[in-house]
Amino acid sequence: MRFWDTSALIPLFLPELYTVRAEAWLRSDPDVTVWAFTRVEILSAISRRGREERAAVELLEAARREVFDSWQQWTEVNDLRAVRQYAERVIEIHPLRAADALQLGAALVAAEGEPSTLEFVTLDRRLAGAAQREGFPVFGPA
Repeated sequence: MRFWDTSALIPLFLPELYTVRAEAWLRSDPDVTVWAFTRVEILSAISRRGREERAAVELLEAARREVFDSWQQWTEVNDLRAVRQYAERVIEIHPLRAADALQLGAALVAAEGEPSTLEFVTLDRRLAGAAQREGFPVFGPA
């Protein structure tokens, strides 16, 4: 099982530079754990792409459907209080944006406070560094 940050999931739904790498990570361990609000972030990225590339409407609609289909198979971290508690701690010690602190907080909840037991997947360098300092094995940007 791996905890996936939004940045690593988006290339699974939208063609990007890291799509091949993200697909390989998913094939090697299809047991995905995500923060409850990750879906909103993914849908936001799809909508943003739609505003930028009007000609890709069919591709983007397919991506939206695939997000909802995939979500049914993933484990969702939705303990808001516990995530917030961890996020409030990590934001004090790591240079993270609020959304990234919540992602890291959700991963800590999923790992039951033992980050070495859960792999963390992200393409965000700052978040990858924070996750490593917290003790997570990280699959991240090269």
